[in-house]
This record gives sequence, structure tokens and C-alpha cells, in this order.
Amino acid sequence: MEKEMLAILSLKEGKFDTFMSWMASEEGMGVRKSVAYPEKTIPGIKPDKSGVMFKVSVHNEAGMKEFVAGNNPIAKSIYAECVAGVKLYELTKVDI
Repeated sequence: MEKEMLAILSLKEGKFDTFMSWMASEEGMGVRKSVAYPEKTIPGIKPDKSGVMFKVSVHNEAGMKEFVAGNNPIAKSIYAECVAGVKLYELTKVDI
């Protein structure tokens, strides 16, 4: 089942380019594809590049939680190097 989630990451100082390069790499895309649909991801960047957010369409919720918590075996080292903190939210549509 597909679920919309919002991941907000605070990055360690000067680690924006390192983190985003990994996310776009073959290794990073492989991890992302295992938990969500990268083609549906909507990114956002803090103006000072101290953080990023991603609205994602998740197909593996347990895997997504493991990934954003920095516990995915493949992503663990990049998270330790670059990520200062993470918040993950479930999104629900609001009819207006």
C-alpha cells in the first residue's frame, strides 16, 4: 500500500553536497527504490543548505523508518557522516 510521508532532515555543517550526491548515486537510488518511488519524490532545501525535506510515496513503511532513522545497512555510514537529525511524518489529505 502506498503512503505519503514527509521526511525532514537536519544536516551537519557543510554536508549538504555530500549527502545529496549520495542520494543521487546508484547506491543511494537503490536504497530509495527499496522503500519508496523516487520518481514521485518532491524535494525541498533550506536556503542555507542546513537541511532538506522530502515528500515521498512510500511502498515499504518499515524500510522507510529504518532508512530515515539511519539504521539501513547501506545508508548507515552516510547518515552518520551527514545527518544531524530526522523527523518523519505521515501525511493525510485534507478535503477543502
